[in-house]
Amino acid sequence: MSLIPFSSQLIADVGISLGDEGKGRLIPEIANELRGTSAPVSVVLKVNGGANSGHTAGGIKLNLLPAGVVVRDAAHLCIGSGVVADPRKIWWETRPLEKKGHAILSRLVIDERAMVADLTHRLLDLAWEDYRTHVLAEDPRGSTGRGITPAYLDEVGQWQITFSDFQAGPNFFARKLAQRADRALRTIQHVCRVSAETFAGFFDKLSAAELRANAEGLELGVFTKEEFDFTRFRGAEPFTLNLDALTSAYWEAGTALAKNIGEVRELILRELRAGRTIIGEFGQAYWLDKRHGYSPNVTASHTFTPEFFESAGIPVQSIHTFGVAKAYDTKVGTHTFLTQMDDAHPLAVKLKLLEFGTSTGRQRMVGWFDAVEKGDALRYGGYQDVMINKADALTYAGDWHGDLQICTAYEDAAGKHYSHVPRNEAVRKTLRPVYTRHAGWPEDISTIRRFADLPKNAQRYVAAMMKSTLDVAFAGEPWPAASKLPNLRYLGVGPEPSQIIKDVPATPELIKM
Repeated sequence: MSLIPFSSQLIADVGISLGDEGKGRLIPEIANELRGTSAPVSVVLKVNGGANSGHTAGGIKLNLLPAGVVVRDAAHLCIGSGVVADPRKIWWETRPLEKKGHAILSRLVIDERAMVADLTHRLLDLAWEDYRTHVLAEDPRGSTGRGITPAYLDEVGQWQITFSDFQAGPNFFARKLAQRADRALRTIQHVCRVSAETFAGFFDKLSAAELRANAEGLELGVFTKEEFDFTRFRGAEPFTLNLDALTSAYWEAGTALAKNIGEVRELILRELRAGRTIIGEFGQAYWLDKRHGYSPNVTASHTFTPEFFESAGIPVQSIHTFGVAKAYDTKVGTHTFLTQMDDAHPLAVKLKLLEFGTSTGRQRMVGWFDAVEKGDALRYGGYQDVMINKADALTYAGDWHGDLQICTAYEDAAGKHYSHVPRNEAVRKTLRPVYTRHAGWPEDISTIRRFADLPKNAQRYVAAMMKSTLDVAFAGEPWPAASKLPNLRYLGVGPEPSQIIKDVPATPELIKM
């Protein structure tokens, strides 16, 4: 199909599964499409989350910075008020990228009301994970250890420190940080019941994690190992901190960003009125939303389109939502994973060689395409366009002949079918997937750029993913008019920016296949 115009200058880039869908690669694709038009992309806004939401764009792995880093003509890289951001982490991402020739600081705007995350949140993150496993004897949740949930708890508890605090005097910031540290240390010792030895080990664990995460910055000579030595913040006694060193480190990092702190809401309104396009880049995905997902396997922020307006600080208005998924499913943590493949399946063996978390490096579980989850994200969340990535990974070889499955419903032990995801986790855990089966293909599709050149079985599988998703979204009722159906705008057939098919037929034509 010829790419139809976007329906709004505001575009939301959201996941419709459980994260890891490849949302980062969508940003430069939209920018390329709009380059030279009357509404080019001028702002890429990080909407939610923090350093826990890893994105890859143009071969660059990012956590806190928006994937608009690789869109060199995007004038503004914004961090919205719905983000929790560690100022030291901003520098750890920014300085190596600047050294490699990417303009960051000249474009970066951090909203005054964006919340400051710091070491105390990371210590709490590790402490709550320790409490979960050692006191409650539960499976580890698999936290990133980046302190995101404790940082959002400070927002809910009305203990915020925001980036605007770096524009006031140092004593005001120091007092707020000291109070935050006192609350954290008391919680770690008396509520989480962490041992003194374990507490001391947290600092070594964080040092090792950041040395790994910042290996490139070390190789480039931008940082020394001392930059990532968290043991200097450990106090002389158990359950204490070197508060002077901690305050100094964060005050220095935050005030060095002073000229990048501003009003994102005014900037976005100005760009809208000038006719330019703003992309909202979301972390995580629909089923990890703190309200609509399943605790404890959720994030601490809102992960779908409505949060765009809260984080940007602008009125609710027309927005074009892009739902991003993969041609199969992945999850990490202790999720209920109804469509998980047997680890011995030839496809599972192949996919697990590809699937590791961008932020954590953890091995992802892999499963069949779950159209129930994606159809519900359409029904209750809404999206106008779709991007599906990694179709190339399904090519088969060897003894396995490539039979693929799509989950189109769930059923219980009595044979009752569920067309939508139950909102009760206790019910969901008892269900099993209902699959349709589809023939696979042995041909390498990674070099194909036209939909018509795909093997017929690949075309049919792509069509089946879309049809199954729509069948769920509109189960038991007539489908909307063809013009109201989301289209598969981009089909990823490899990790490189060029490995995208952009002429997928419009949905009414596609599903006839």
